[in-house]
Amino acid sequence: MKKIVALLTGRGNNTLKDKNVLPVLGKPLLYYPAMAAKSCTLITDFYVSSDDDKILNAAAECGYKKIKRPAELALPTSQHVDAITHALNVMREDGVEPDILVVLLANSGIVKTEWIEESIQYILKDENVSAAVPVLLEMDNHPYRSKRLREDGCLDTWFDFKGQHISTNRQDLPMNFVLCHNFWTLNLSESLYSDVPGQLPWTFMGNNIKPIVVKESFDVHDEDDIRKTEKWLIAEGIKY
Repeated sequence: MKKIVALLTGRGNNTLKDKNVLPVLGKPLLYYPAMAAKSCTLITDFYVSSDDDKILNAAAECGYKKIKRPAELALPTSQHVDAITHALNVMREDGVEPDILVVLLANSGIVKTEWIEESIQYILKDENVSAAVPVLLEMDNHPYRSKRLREDGCLDTWFDFKGQHISTNRQDLPMNFVLCHNFWTLNLSESLYSDVPGQLPWTFMGNNIKPIVVKESFDVHDEDDIRKTEKWLIAEGIKY
């Protein structure tokens, strides 16, 4: 039996003050990802990692065990993987050794329990899957059509197409997926614990990443995003 654990992550040092606990339909923002995971019967243990007591206490009210994150792992320049690794070490001291880790981001309420369950099932059915993550199909801003700025101030392609013909028609291009920042489900033996380097830039996800295609996803950066989150929750009929 695989040990499946949820880890809610969030830090207090944000441009929008206390955004992870701002009220969304009368509940703190983090309540929604926390309860989406709580409603998944496959998950047995629930932890929250943060440097901020407001986040820790709000998550504790949802049934999450607190992991106090060191200040040096909660800076704007800190890497998510370091906070995850720290949390896994604390879990190990607590006698909990996850096989599958569902990493939830406290600043996005755009999460469904069915998405989490689907991501876990991908891994349970195929042990070679390193991670399963929500993605958006994004063709309008396809990387083949994007440009970088050269040192001389002119635009250039990101890729060396080596004489290939690249269509200017969107429908002719290969499908392009953008990772969502709401949750990531990791098969730890094939991702974070693997000796094989994973795909850049999120190397901790490994190389065999399964997509869960969703229609909408965003995280909160300002007050408008709070209102958008409320509208989405109401439209989707999500209540806990």
